[in-house]
Amino acid sequence: MQTKDELIDTLKKIVKPYVQDEQAFAHVTENTDFLNDLKINSANLVDIALDVEEEFDIVIDNESMERMLTVGSSIDIIIEKLAEKI
Repeated sequence: MQTKDELIDTLKKIVKPYVQDEQAFAHVTENTDFLNDLKINSANLVDIALDVEEEFDIVIDNESMERMLTVGSSIDIIIEKLAEKI
C-alpha cells in the first residue's frame, strides 16, 4: 500500500492536466481545494474521479465523488476505498 505522500504524488499527476492555476498547483497541500485554489471546473472533477478509479482500481460512488473537493478529502476517500478491497 502506498504512503500518504505517495498517494498525494499520484493524485497530483492525475489532477495536473485539469489545473488552471499553475502557481497554486506548485504549492499543493492537503487543504488545497480543486475548484477554488486550482481553478478546476466541476465537470473535470468527474474526469478526475474516473481517472482515480482507473489508477487505483477502485469504485467511487456519487456520495464519495461529491466529497472529493480537496486534496486531503480525496486522499481519505482513496484510502477508504483501497481498504474496502482488502
